[in-house]
Amino acid sequence: MTYPLRVAVVGTGHVGLVTCASMAAIGHTVVGMDNDEEKIAKLQAGGCPFYEPGLKELLAEQTEVGRLSFTNHVADAVRDADVAFICVGTPPRASGEASMVAVEKAGRDIARAATKEMVVVEKSTVPAGTAGRLAQVLNHERPDRPNLEIASNPEFLREGNAVRDSLEPERILVGAHSQWARERMRELYAPQIDKGHKYIETDIATAELAKHACNAFLAMKISFANALAEMSERSGADVMHVAEVMGADPRIGPAFLNAGLGYGGYCFPKDLQAFGRLAGKLGYDFPLLREIERINTEAVAGVFAKVQELLWNLEDKRVCLLGLAFKPGTDDIRFSPALALADLLIQAGAEVIAYDPEAMHAAKAEAPKLQTASDAYDAAEGAHCLVLCTEWDEFKALDFVRIKNEMDYPVVVDGRNALDAQSLLSLGFTYAGVGRGGLDSEAAMPDA
Repeated sequence: MTYPLRVAVVGTGHVGLVTCASMAAIGHTVVGMDNDEEKIAKLQAGGCPFYEPGLKELLAEQTEVGRLSFTNHVADAVRDADVAFICVGTPPRASGEASMVAVEKAGRDIARAATKEMVVVEKSTVPAGTAGRLAQVLNHERPDRPNLEIASNPEFLREGNAVRDSLEPERILVGAHSQWARERMRELYAPQIDKGHKYIETDIATAELAKHACNAFLAMKISFANALAEMSERSGADVMHVAEVMGADPRIGPAFLNAGLGYGGYCFPKDLQAFGRLAGKLGYDFPLLREIERINTEAVAGVFAKVQELLWNLEDKRVCLLGLAFKPGTDDIRFSPALALADLLIQAGAEVIAYDPEAMHAAKAEAPKLQTASDAYDAAEGAHCLVLCTEWDEFKALDFVRIKNEMDYPVVVDGRNALDAQSLLSLGFTYAGVGRGGLDSEAAMPDA
């Protein structure tokens, strides 16, 4: 095989589009394919269908040098490809299992369009055992096909940092059965292997299981921090300091020990459920996964309870939410804790107005009853409570003297423990964080 390779990417969502850009950036010739004609037209015109820092610029750069193009036709993408990535969605079914419909269709389409031997790569997050079913699809569609080998290459991208994660990965995981497939995947990643990035080879089942295991464990750390926050409030401790002590232990580490509204986004919620359903199919009861999910749901309810306690009656109260994306650095609102909180507040009779620097358009479509503002100060005007839901850097740098003057009641609920609590208290705000039992704050409601 001669470097560079020809790469097809089926699916141009968050994972697929970053894969397109990064594969082109390390030197391959890439064709991204999607059935969504509007999305492909936007990409062909130099746009980007979602916000991810640095992605639009990288796409433009690779398109301009001729290494990256886009199409609606799978045959155009797969023709003469050496590697074909499957990057389609695996949404949760009502049962919690991951739907493999799009993965099956992608495999079928790739098999029909293949013109030469290639590696078909699972990039989508799939349950262990998917490769075997995918192989059946390939065999059924093309019993006389060229050699089509399957490999598992899970993504470990963090939204808001996905471009860097793809170009400078902490690890590259590849599961394959044949030596030929392993060699081709090593050739695919040769530029990054040569730079010293960790490259791990396993069998396919291990690679498939490892992706779900990683996401479940990270979700567990977040839920552990939220459970610890409950104990901190009841004991008078500060969960941020407890987490700092824990994180200083290298066996634990500080990452993801963040109490607050809980995790959201497309990956953690659906992958945790899918992992649990997979365990059940394998005959193993994994109750820890259910507890992680339960604690995460309670995190939103806990912040709602703080707002309700501070404002007494929510009817005729105006609540300002700062942040709608599930995390900073993205416009992704899927399974966003902020939207879940907004729904609880609206159901309780509150008027809810929100601002997010990137997620406004998506939020308006998802939550029509939610009012939106042009900036944080506009959102705070006349509010009886401000809730920080997404820890964007610009929110930490707000002029809180001005914010206080805009609000009817100077009440802040810090749903991410990202604000300077002592500074807010000194300005006369009533402040409530998550698990910050050691902080003193006055009651929010004025005396009768």
